[in-house]
Amino acid sequence: MKQTLVIDSAVVDIILHIDHLPKTGEDIHISRQTRSLGGCAYLVSDILRHFAVPYSLCTAVGGGIYGDFVAERLTERGVPIYVRRPEAKNGCCYCLVERGGERTFIVDHGVEYTFHESYLDHIDTAAIDSVYVCGLELEEATGENILAYLEKHREYTVYFAPGARIMRIQPERMERMLALSPVLHLNEGESLAFTGEKTAEAAAERLYRRTQNAVIVTLGEGGAYCFDGQGHFAPPVPTLVGDTIGAGDSHMGAVIAARRKGLSFAEGLMAANFISSAVVAQTGGLLEDREFAKALAAMPTELQEKLMP
Repeated sequence: MKQTLVIDSAVVDIILHIDHLPKTGEDIHISRQTRSLGGCAYLVSDILRHFAVPYSLCTAVGGGIYGDFVAERLTERGVPIYVRRPEAKNGCCYCLVERGGERTFIVDHGVEYTFHESYLDHIDTAAIDSVYVCGLELEEATGENILAYLEKHREYTVYFAPGARIMRIQPERMERMLALSPVLHLNEGESLAFTGEKTAEAAAERLYRRTQNAVIVTLGEGGAYCFDGQGHFAPPVPTLVGDTIGAGDSHMGAVIAARRKGLSFAEGLMAANFISSAVVAQTGGLLEDREFAKALAAMPTELQEKLMP
């Protein structure tokens, strides 16, 4: 099996548990604070690791206290660091988690959100057949470099998660990305905002007509929907919500893993719901090995057998 190149950030998630988001001038207290290794790319890549799917994480690790934290945690977890730029600032993500588990991000972007083709110098690019990209990187100044690289490698299967800032991605860049026929992964709100449609199903079909590839729309407590020429719905996996950090990233990672193992999008959608459910049941987006094993064991037997690492 060839590998998936995961282009995006690895950051420090500083998770602040609060009763509610503060209003201007309000003084509130946090109930708990934790730090964790996070970032869209890292969380996607870690799900690929769980499923024993080959991948390379292409993220620049900067300097300062946040860069040192990321470097130490990646090293502890046995993840190769291909690009270390200690002279440049590494950012972080402040995750405000309200009572009920909904999260709001305040992000300090650093070098981890940049991309240059030279970042691939120590990665086995001959073994790549698929690439994951997040919209946050596409929006950055070096997003042009990502598009130029992908346009040189149209043989790749591209998995693209535009993210919550989908409407802020430059229209010209978005058009170029869609022209690459990516597998799109969005939540319901993002799909409706971008297409102007009134339902996730209509939004997915409209986007499919543009990309001619599968469109996956997560529906939160409503499950998930995919259109790949046919509509597929996967029901939710009930759980008590800790917080929603990493829910979309883990869902995307599971879909990629399922497809790499030869499963259909319908099967991948079902598997991804089990994985994202396990993630939201805890605090933070990082799914540890024991919790992954429980999520896998909860899947239908036929699905487990196809996905077994």
